[in-house]
Amino acid sequence: MRYGQIRKYDVANGPGIRTSFFLSGCDRNCKNCFNRDYMDFNFGKEWDDKSLMEVISYLKLDEVEGLTILGGEPFESPEGLLQSLINIRKHTDKSIWIYSGFKFEVLEKMKLSRQILEQIDVLVDGEFIEEYKDLTLDFRGSSNQRIIDVKSSLKYKDIILLDGYK
Repeated sequence: MRYGQIRKYDVANGPGIRTSFFLSGCDRNCKNCFNRDYMDFNFGKEWDDKSLMEVISYLKLDEVEGLTILGGEPFESPEGLLQSLINIRKHTDKSIWIYSGFKFEVLEKMKLSRQILEQIDVLVDGEFIEEYKDLTLDFRGSSNQRIIDVKSSLKYKDIILLDGYK
């Protein structure tokens, strides 16, 4: 698993001040992707224990509300992502958001992806679609994307959108 960057403080990708990291690798090729460099699976640095501990140290800061994972496409590195989330959860109960071009309904049916979903709180799902671009939306780029309360959705076996976001 490789990553393009780690941000200690990120205010654009979820509520409050968050730590974020951007995984490398994506086969989706969305038109006008805002992270085109991160589509390359060889871009960036190798994710290792040092990277993991850097993220965990940021999550321990009082001012950091949670973690956001973006890409590339995070679910295209499922083994490394799952192990990282398990390790992160040992150190924090702060909220974890993941952005993915895959729909929740697809992810919940795949074993590793389902296990990843069980570790997180929020999934922003759906490909960015240029024709649905809407700059007024909270924490997403196009109106087809959903901000999903993952824990409630898994519990009730139905898509539950997170309240409070337009």
